[in-house]
Amino acid sequence: MRLSIWYMNCSFICNANDEQINFPVLYGIAKEGIVKKNLDDPDEGIKPLFETILNYAQPFGDLDDEPLQMQISNLAYDEYIGRLGIGRVFRGTLRTGEQVVLSKNDGKQQKCTITKLFVYDGIKRKPVTEARSGDIAIIAGIPDISIGETICEIEHVDPLPPIHIDEPTLSMNFMVNTSPFAGRVGKYVTSRNLKERLERELEVNVGLRVEPTDTTDTFKVSGRGELGLTILIENMRREGYELAISKPQVIYKTINGKRYEPVERVICEVPQQYEGSVISRLNQRNGEMVNITQRNNYSNVEFLVSTRGLIGFRTEFINMTRGEGILIRQFEDYMPYMGEINTRGNGVMVSNANGTAMTYSIWNLQERGMFFIGPQTEVYEGMIVGVCSKDMDMDVNPTKNKKATAVRSEGRDEAMKLVPPIQLTLEYALEFIDDDELVEVTPDAIRLRKRYLTALDRKNAFREKKKLEENA
Repeated sequence: MRLSIWYMNCSFICNANDEQINFPVLYGIAKEGIVKKNLDDPDEGIKPLFETILNYAQPFGDLDDEPLQMQISNLAYDEYIGRLGIGRVFRGTLRTGEQVVLSKNDGKQQKCTITKLFVYDGIKRKPVTEARSGDIAIIAGIPDISIGETICEIEHVDPLPPIHIDEPTLSMNFMVNTSPFAGRVGKYVTSRNLKERLERELEVNVGLRVEPTDTTDTFKVSGRGELGLTILIENMRREGYELAISKPQVIYKTINGKRYEPVERVICEVPQQYEGSVISRLNQRNGEMVNITQRNNYSNVEFLVSTRGLIGFRTEFINMTRGEGILIRQFEDYMPYMGEINTRGNGVMVSNANGTAMTYSIWNLQERGMFFIGPQTEVYEGMIVGVCSKDMDMDVNPTKNKKATAVRSEGRDEAMKLVPPIQLTLEYALEFIDDDELVEVTPDAIRLRKRYLTALDRKNAFREKKKLEENA
């Protein structure tokens, strides 16, 4: 039954034929380490899996005696031996201590020596003295090696076509966490820790750019879309880092005196009942529909949408399609500015007190908006605790509790039923914040806050910004 359902889905979505789906099928239980060719076969561990691979996988070919050719497809970093290049040896044999030529992406050639050589043994690196054709090798000794470059013999330089790496399209500021809760949980909280971690990321992420700013506690980090940057932020928080993140900004270009912005081609494959919702939402984000096709109760919708219009769309797409849609994004080109996009239409509720949020306060404030926090959550002045129902920021006191008196009422107190708070995810938080707000990221929490915590500081900053706009 499971196989027939899977076959039907492949036929509907991919339009696959019988010949394309004619491949061996195995049955397995990962937790128990069992793989079978047929459901009634006796248990033999994962032996049937290896037998199937040997029977059906084509050998790479004996090219060990051919001139060396290896292209770098990934990078890694080791604290002791530096940057590592990872790639498949297409032909020839690579040896430790051998002098080779590195053909760089810009066409230049560089002589270098392989100081360390590894291959994968499971998920671990195993040191070896040579790697043959077909092996996935890891090399050390070339500190500036990058993705797409080719390792060749000195007497026979034959580089492969370079791998194109897209330029960064989105940037955001990574800064030291300065909230009242800073340093409570995180292990790495200083600007030096932040700088060292970003420099280490540059060793393996060739699509990342890190630039200094006017202040020593803030770094401008640019990458290819918000997904790559949120993955970096999530990895950092899991490693014990605390930091604050500003609103993502797209990287514009000026071409012939006009402003151009990065635009992506978006392909959405969704059940037909969700087609209208997806099209409507992409139109609201200033998307331009270029194609739509229907097949077997599925719709394939193709749009051109600016990168800034797609910030946070992935989560919204999953919710709209109940997890049944397929979303594909690909950088298309820089195109003329596509106009303003209506982002957040509501203000926020900002705490004006330090303390612990109380049920009584949240219950009384529920009619004014939705909360990000629940009872017994610690808050501080300037922390964003919810979404206001109006297009204005509202200072609230979520720590206020009901006064205790000795006077009994005739009836029972009304039960305080609270609406469940909005669950903050990193992607949602980055899409939600405005220019004067930050996302506070710690190992155990994601919070929203104003850039200036006190109401007086926010008023002063607003006046200064207005003066600068008038003078400009």
